[in-house]
Amino acid sequence: MVESVAGIPGLYTGRKYAKIPTRTAHTHLGRIGVTTFVLVPGAWLGGWAWKKVIPLLEKKGHEVHAVTLTGMGERVHLASKDVGIETAVQDVLNVIKYNDLDNFVLVGHSFAGKVVAAVADRAPNKVRTLLYLDAFRPEMVRTPQGSFPDEWQVDGWKVPFSEKILDSIGKDVQGADRKWMLSRATSLPVRYFRDPVTLSEKFDSVRKAYVFCTGGGDNVDEILKEKLDGPSKVIESGHWPMITRPKELVEDMLVLAGNRK
Repeated sequence: MVESVAGIPGLYTGRKYAKIPTRTAHTHLGRIGVTTFVLVPGAWLGGWAWKKVIPLLEKKGHEVHAVTLTGMGERVHLASKDVGIETAVQDVLNVIKYNDLDNFVLVGHSFAGKVVAAVADRAPNKVRTLLYLDAFRPEMVRTPQGSFPDEWQVDGWKVPFSEKILDSIGKDVQGADRKWMLSRATSLPVRYFRDPVTLSEKFDSVRKAYVFCTGGGDNVDEILKEKLDGPSKVIESGHWPMITRPKELVEDMLVLAGNRK
């Protein structure tokens, strides 16, 4: 059975802006206590969504690569009906390859949970921790996906972002943040939602961790009653804590990555 995350059936709740390749201001490979983070944004977002998170991590000495998937953000000009999950998976794998990344924390937000799951399945020895940020959970990734609420408008091969979506799962995005998000969010190629992913047994060897958001559209209390296959944190926020609660999110990310207790 496919559950939903943030009100999205099949998506369970659960960047220096990076292009392909990404930009990073610092290189910390080999330094003790320093972690590399690869950040993959959810639906409608680009690397810009991590604008508040990146400097907080870098200030603590960590390395950050924030991915903009094909067709989103500054790569919106590459959007087409042919863009799908395999495109997104290759986007992330190329960031890993061309930046010589290893032993990193791979963060997937929202629908990107299935993107990072597929990436971890193909590069299990490189991923230190797979962190699901209010995202599609790994066991759900193994099932077919494709549906989303009827009230969402599909424009041919695209799913536009709307104030209605923002108000339903991001009520805490207000003021300048709201204006900024609405001005940056771009239509999502529908195949990002509809394309399935296939995982092998290699995926099971990857360490998982979770951040759940109380205002993202799901009953977090019920989720926490389940047996999760990794540590978790809960943030009192809507579906976009990287925008509304960046400091708390960074602290939780560092704890779940094993940097802090």
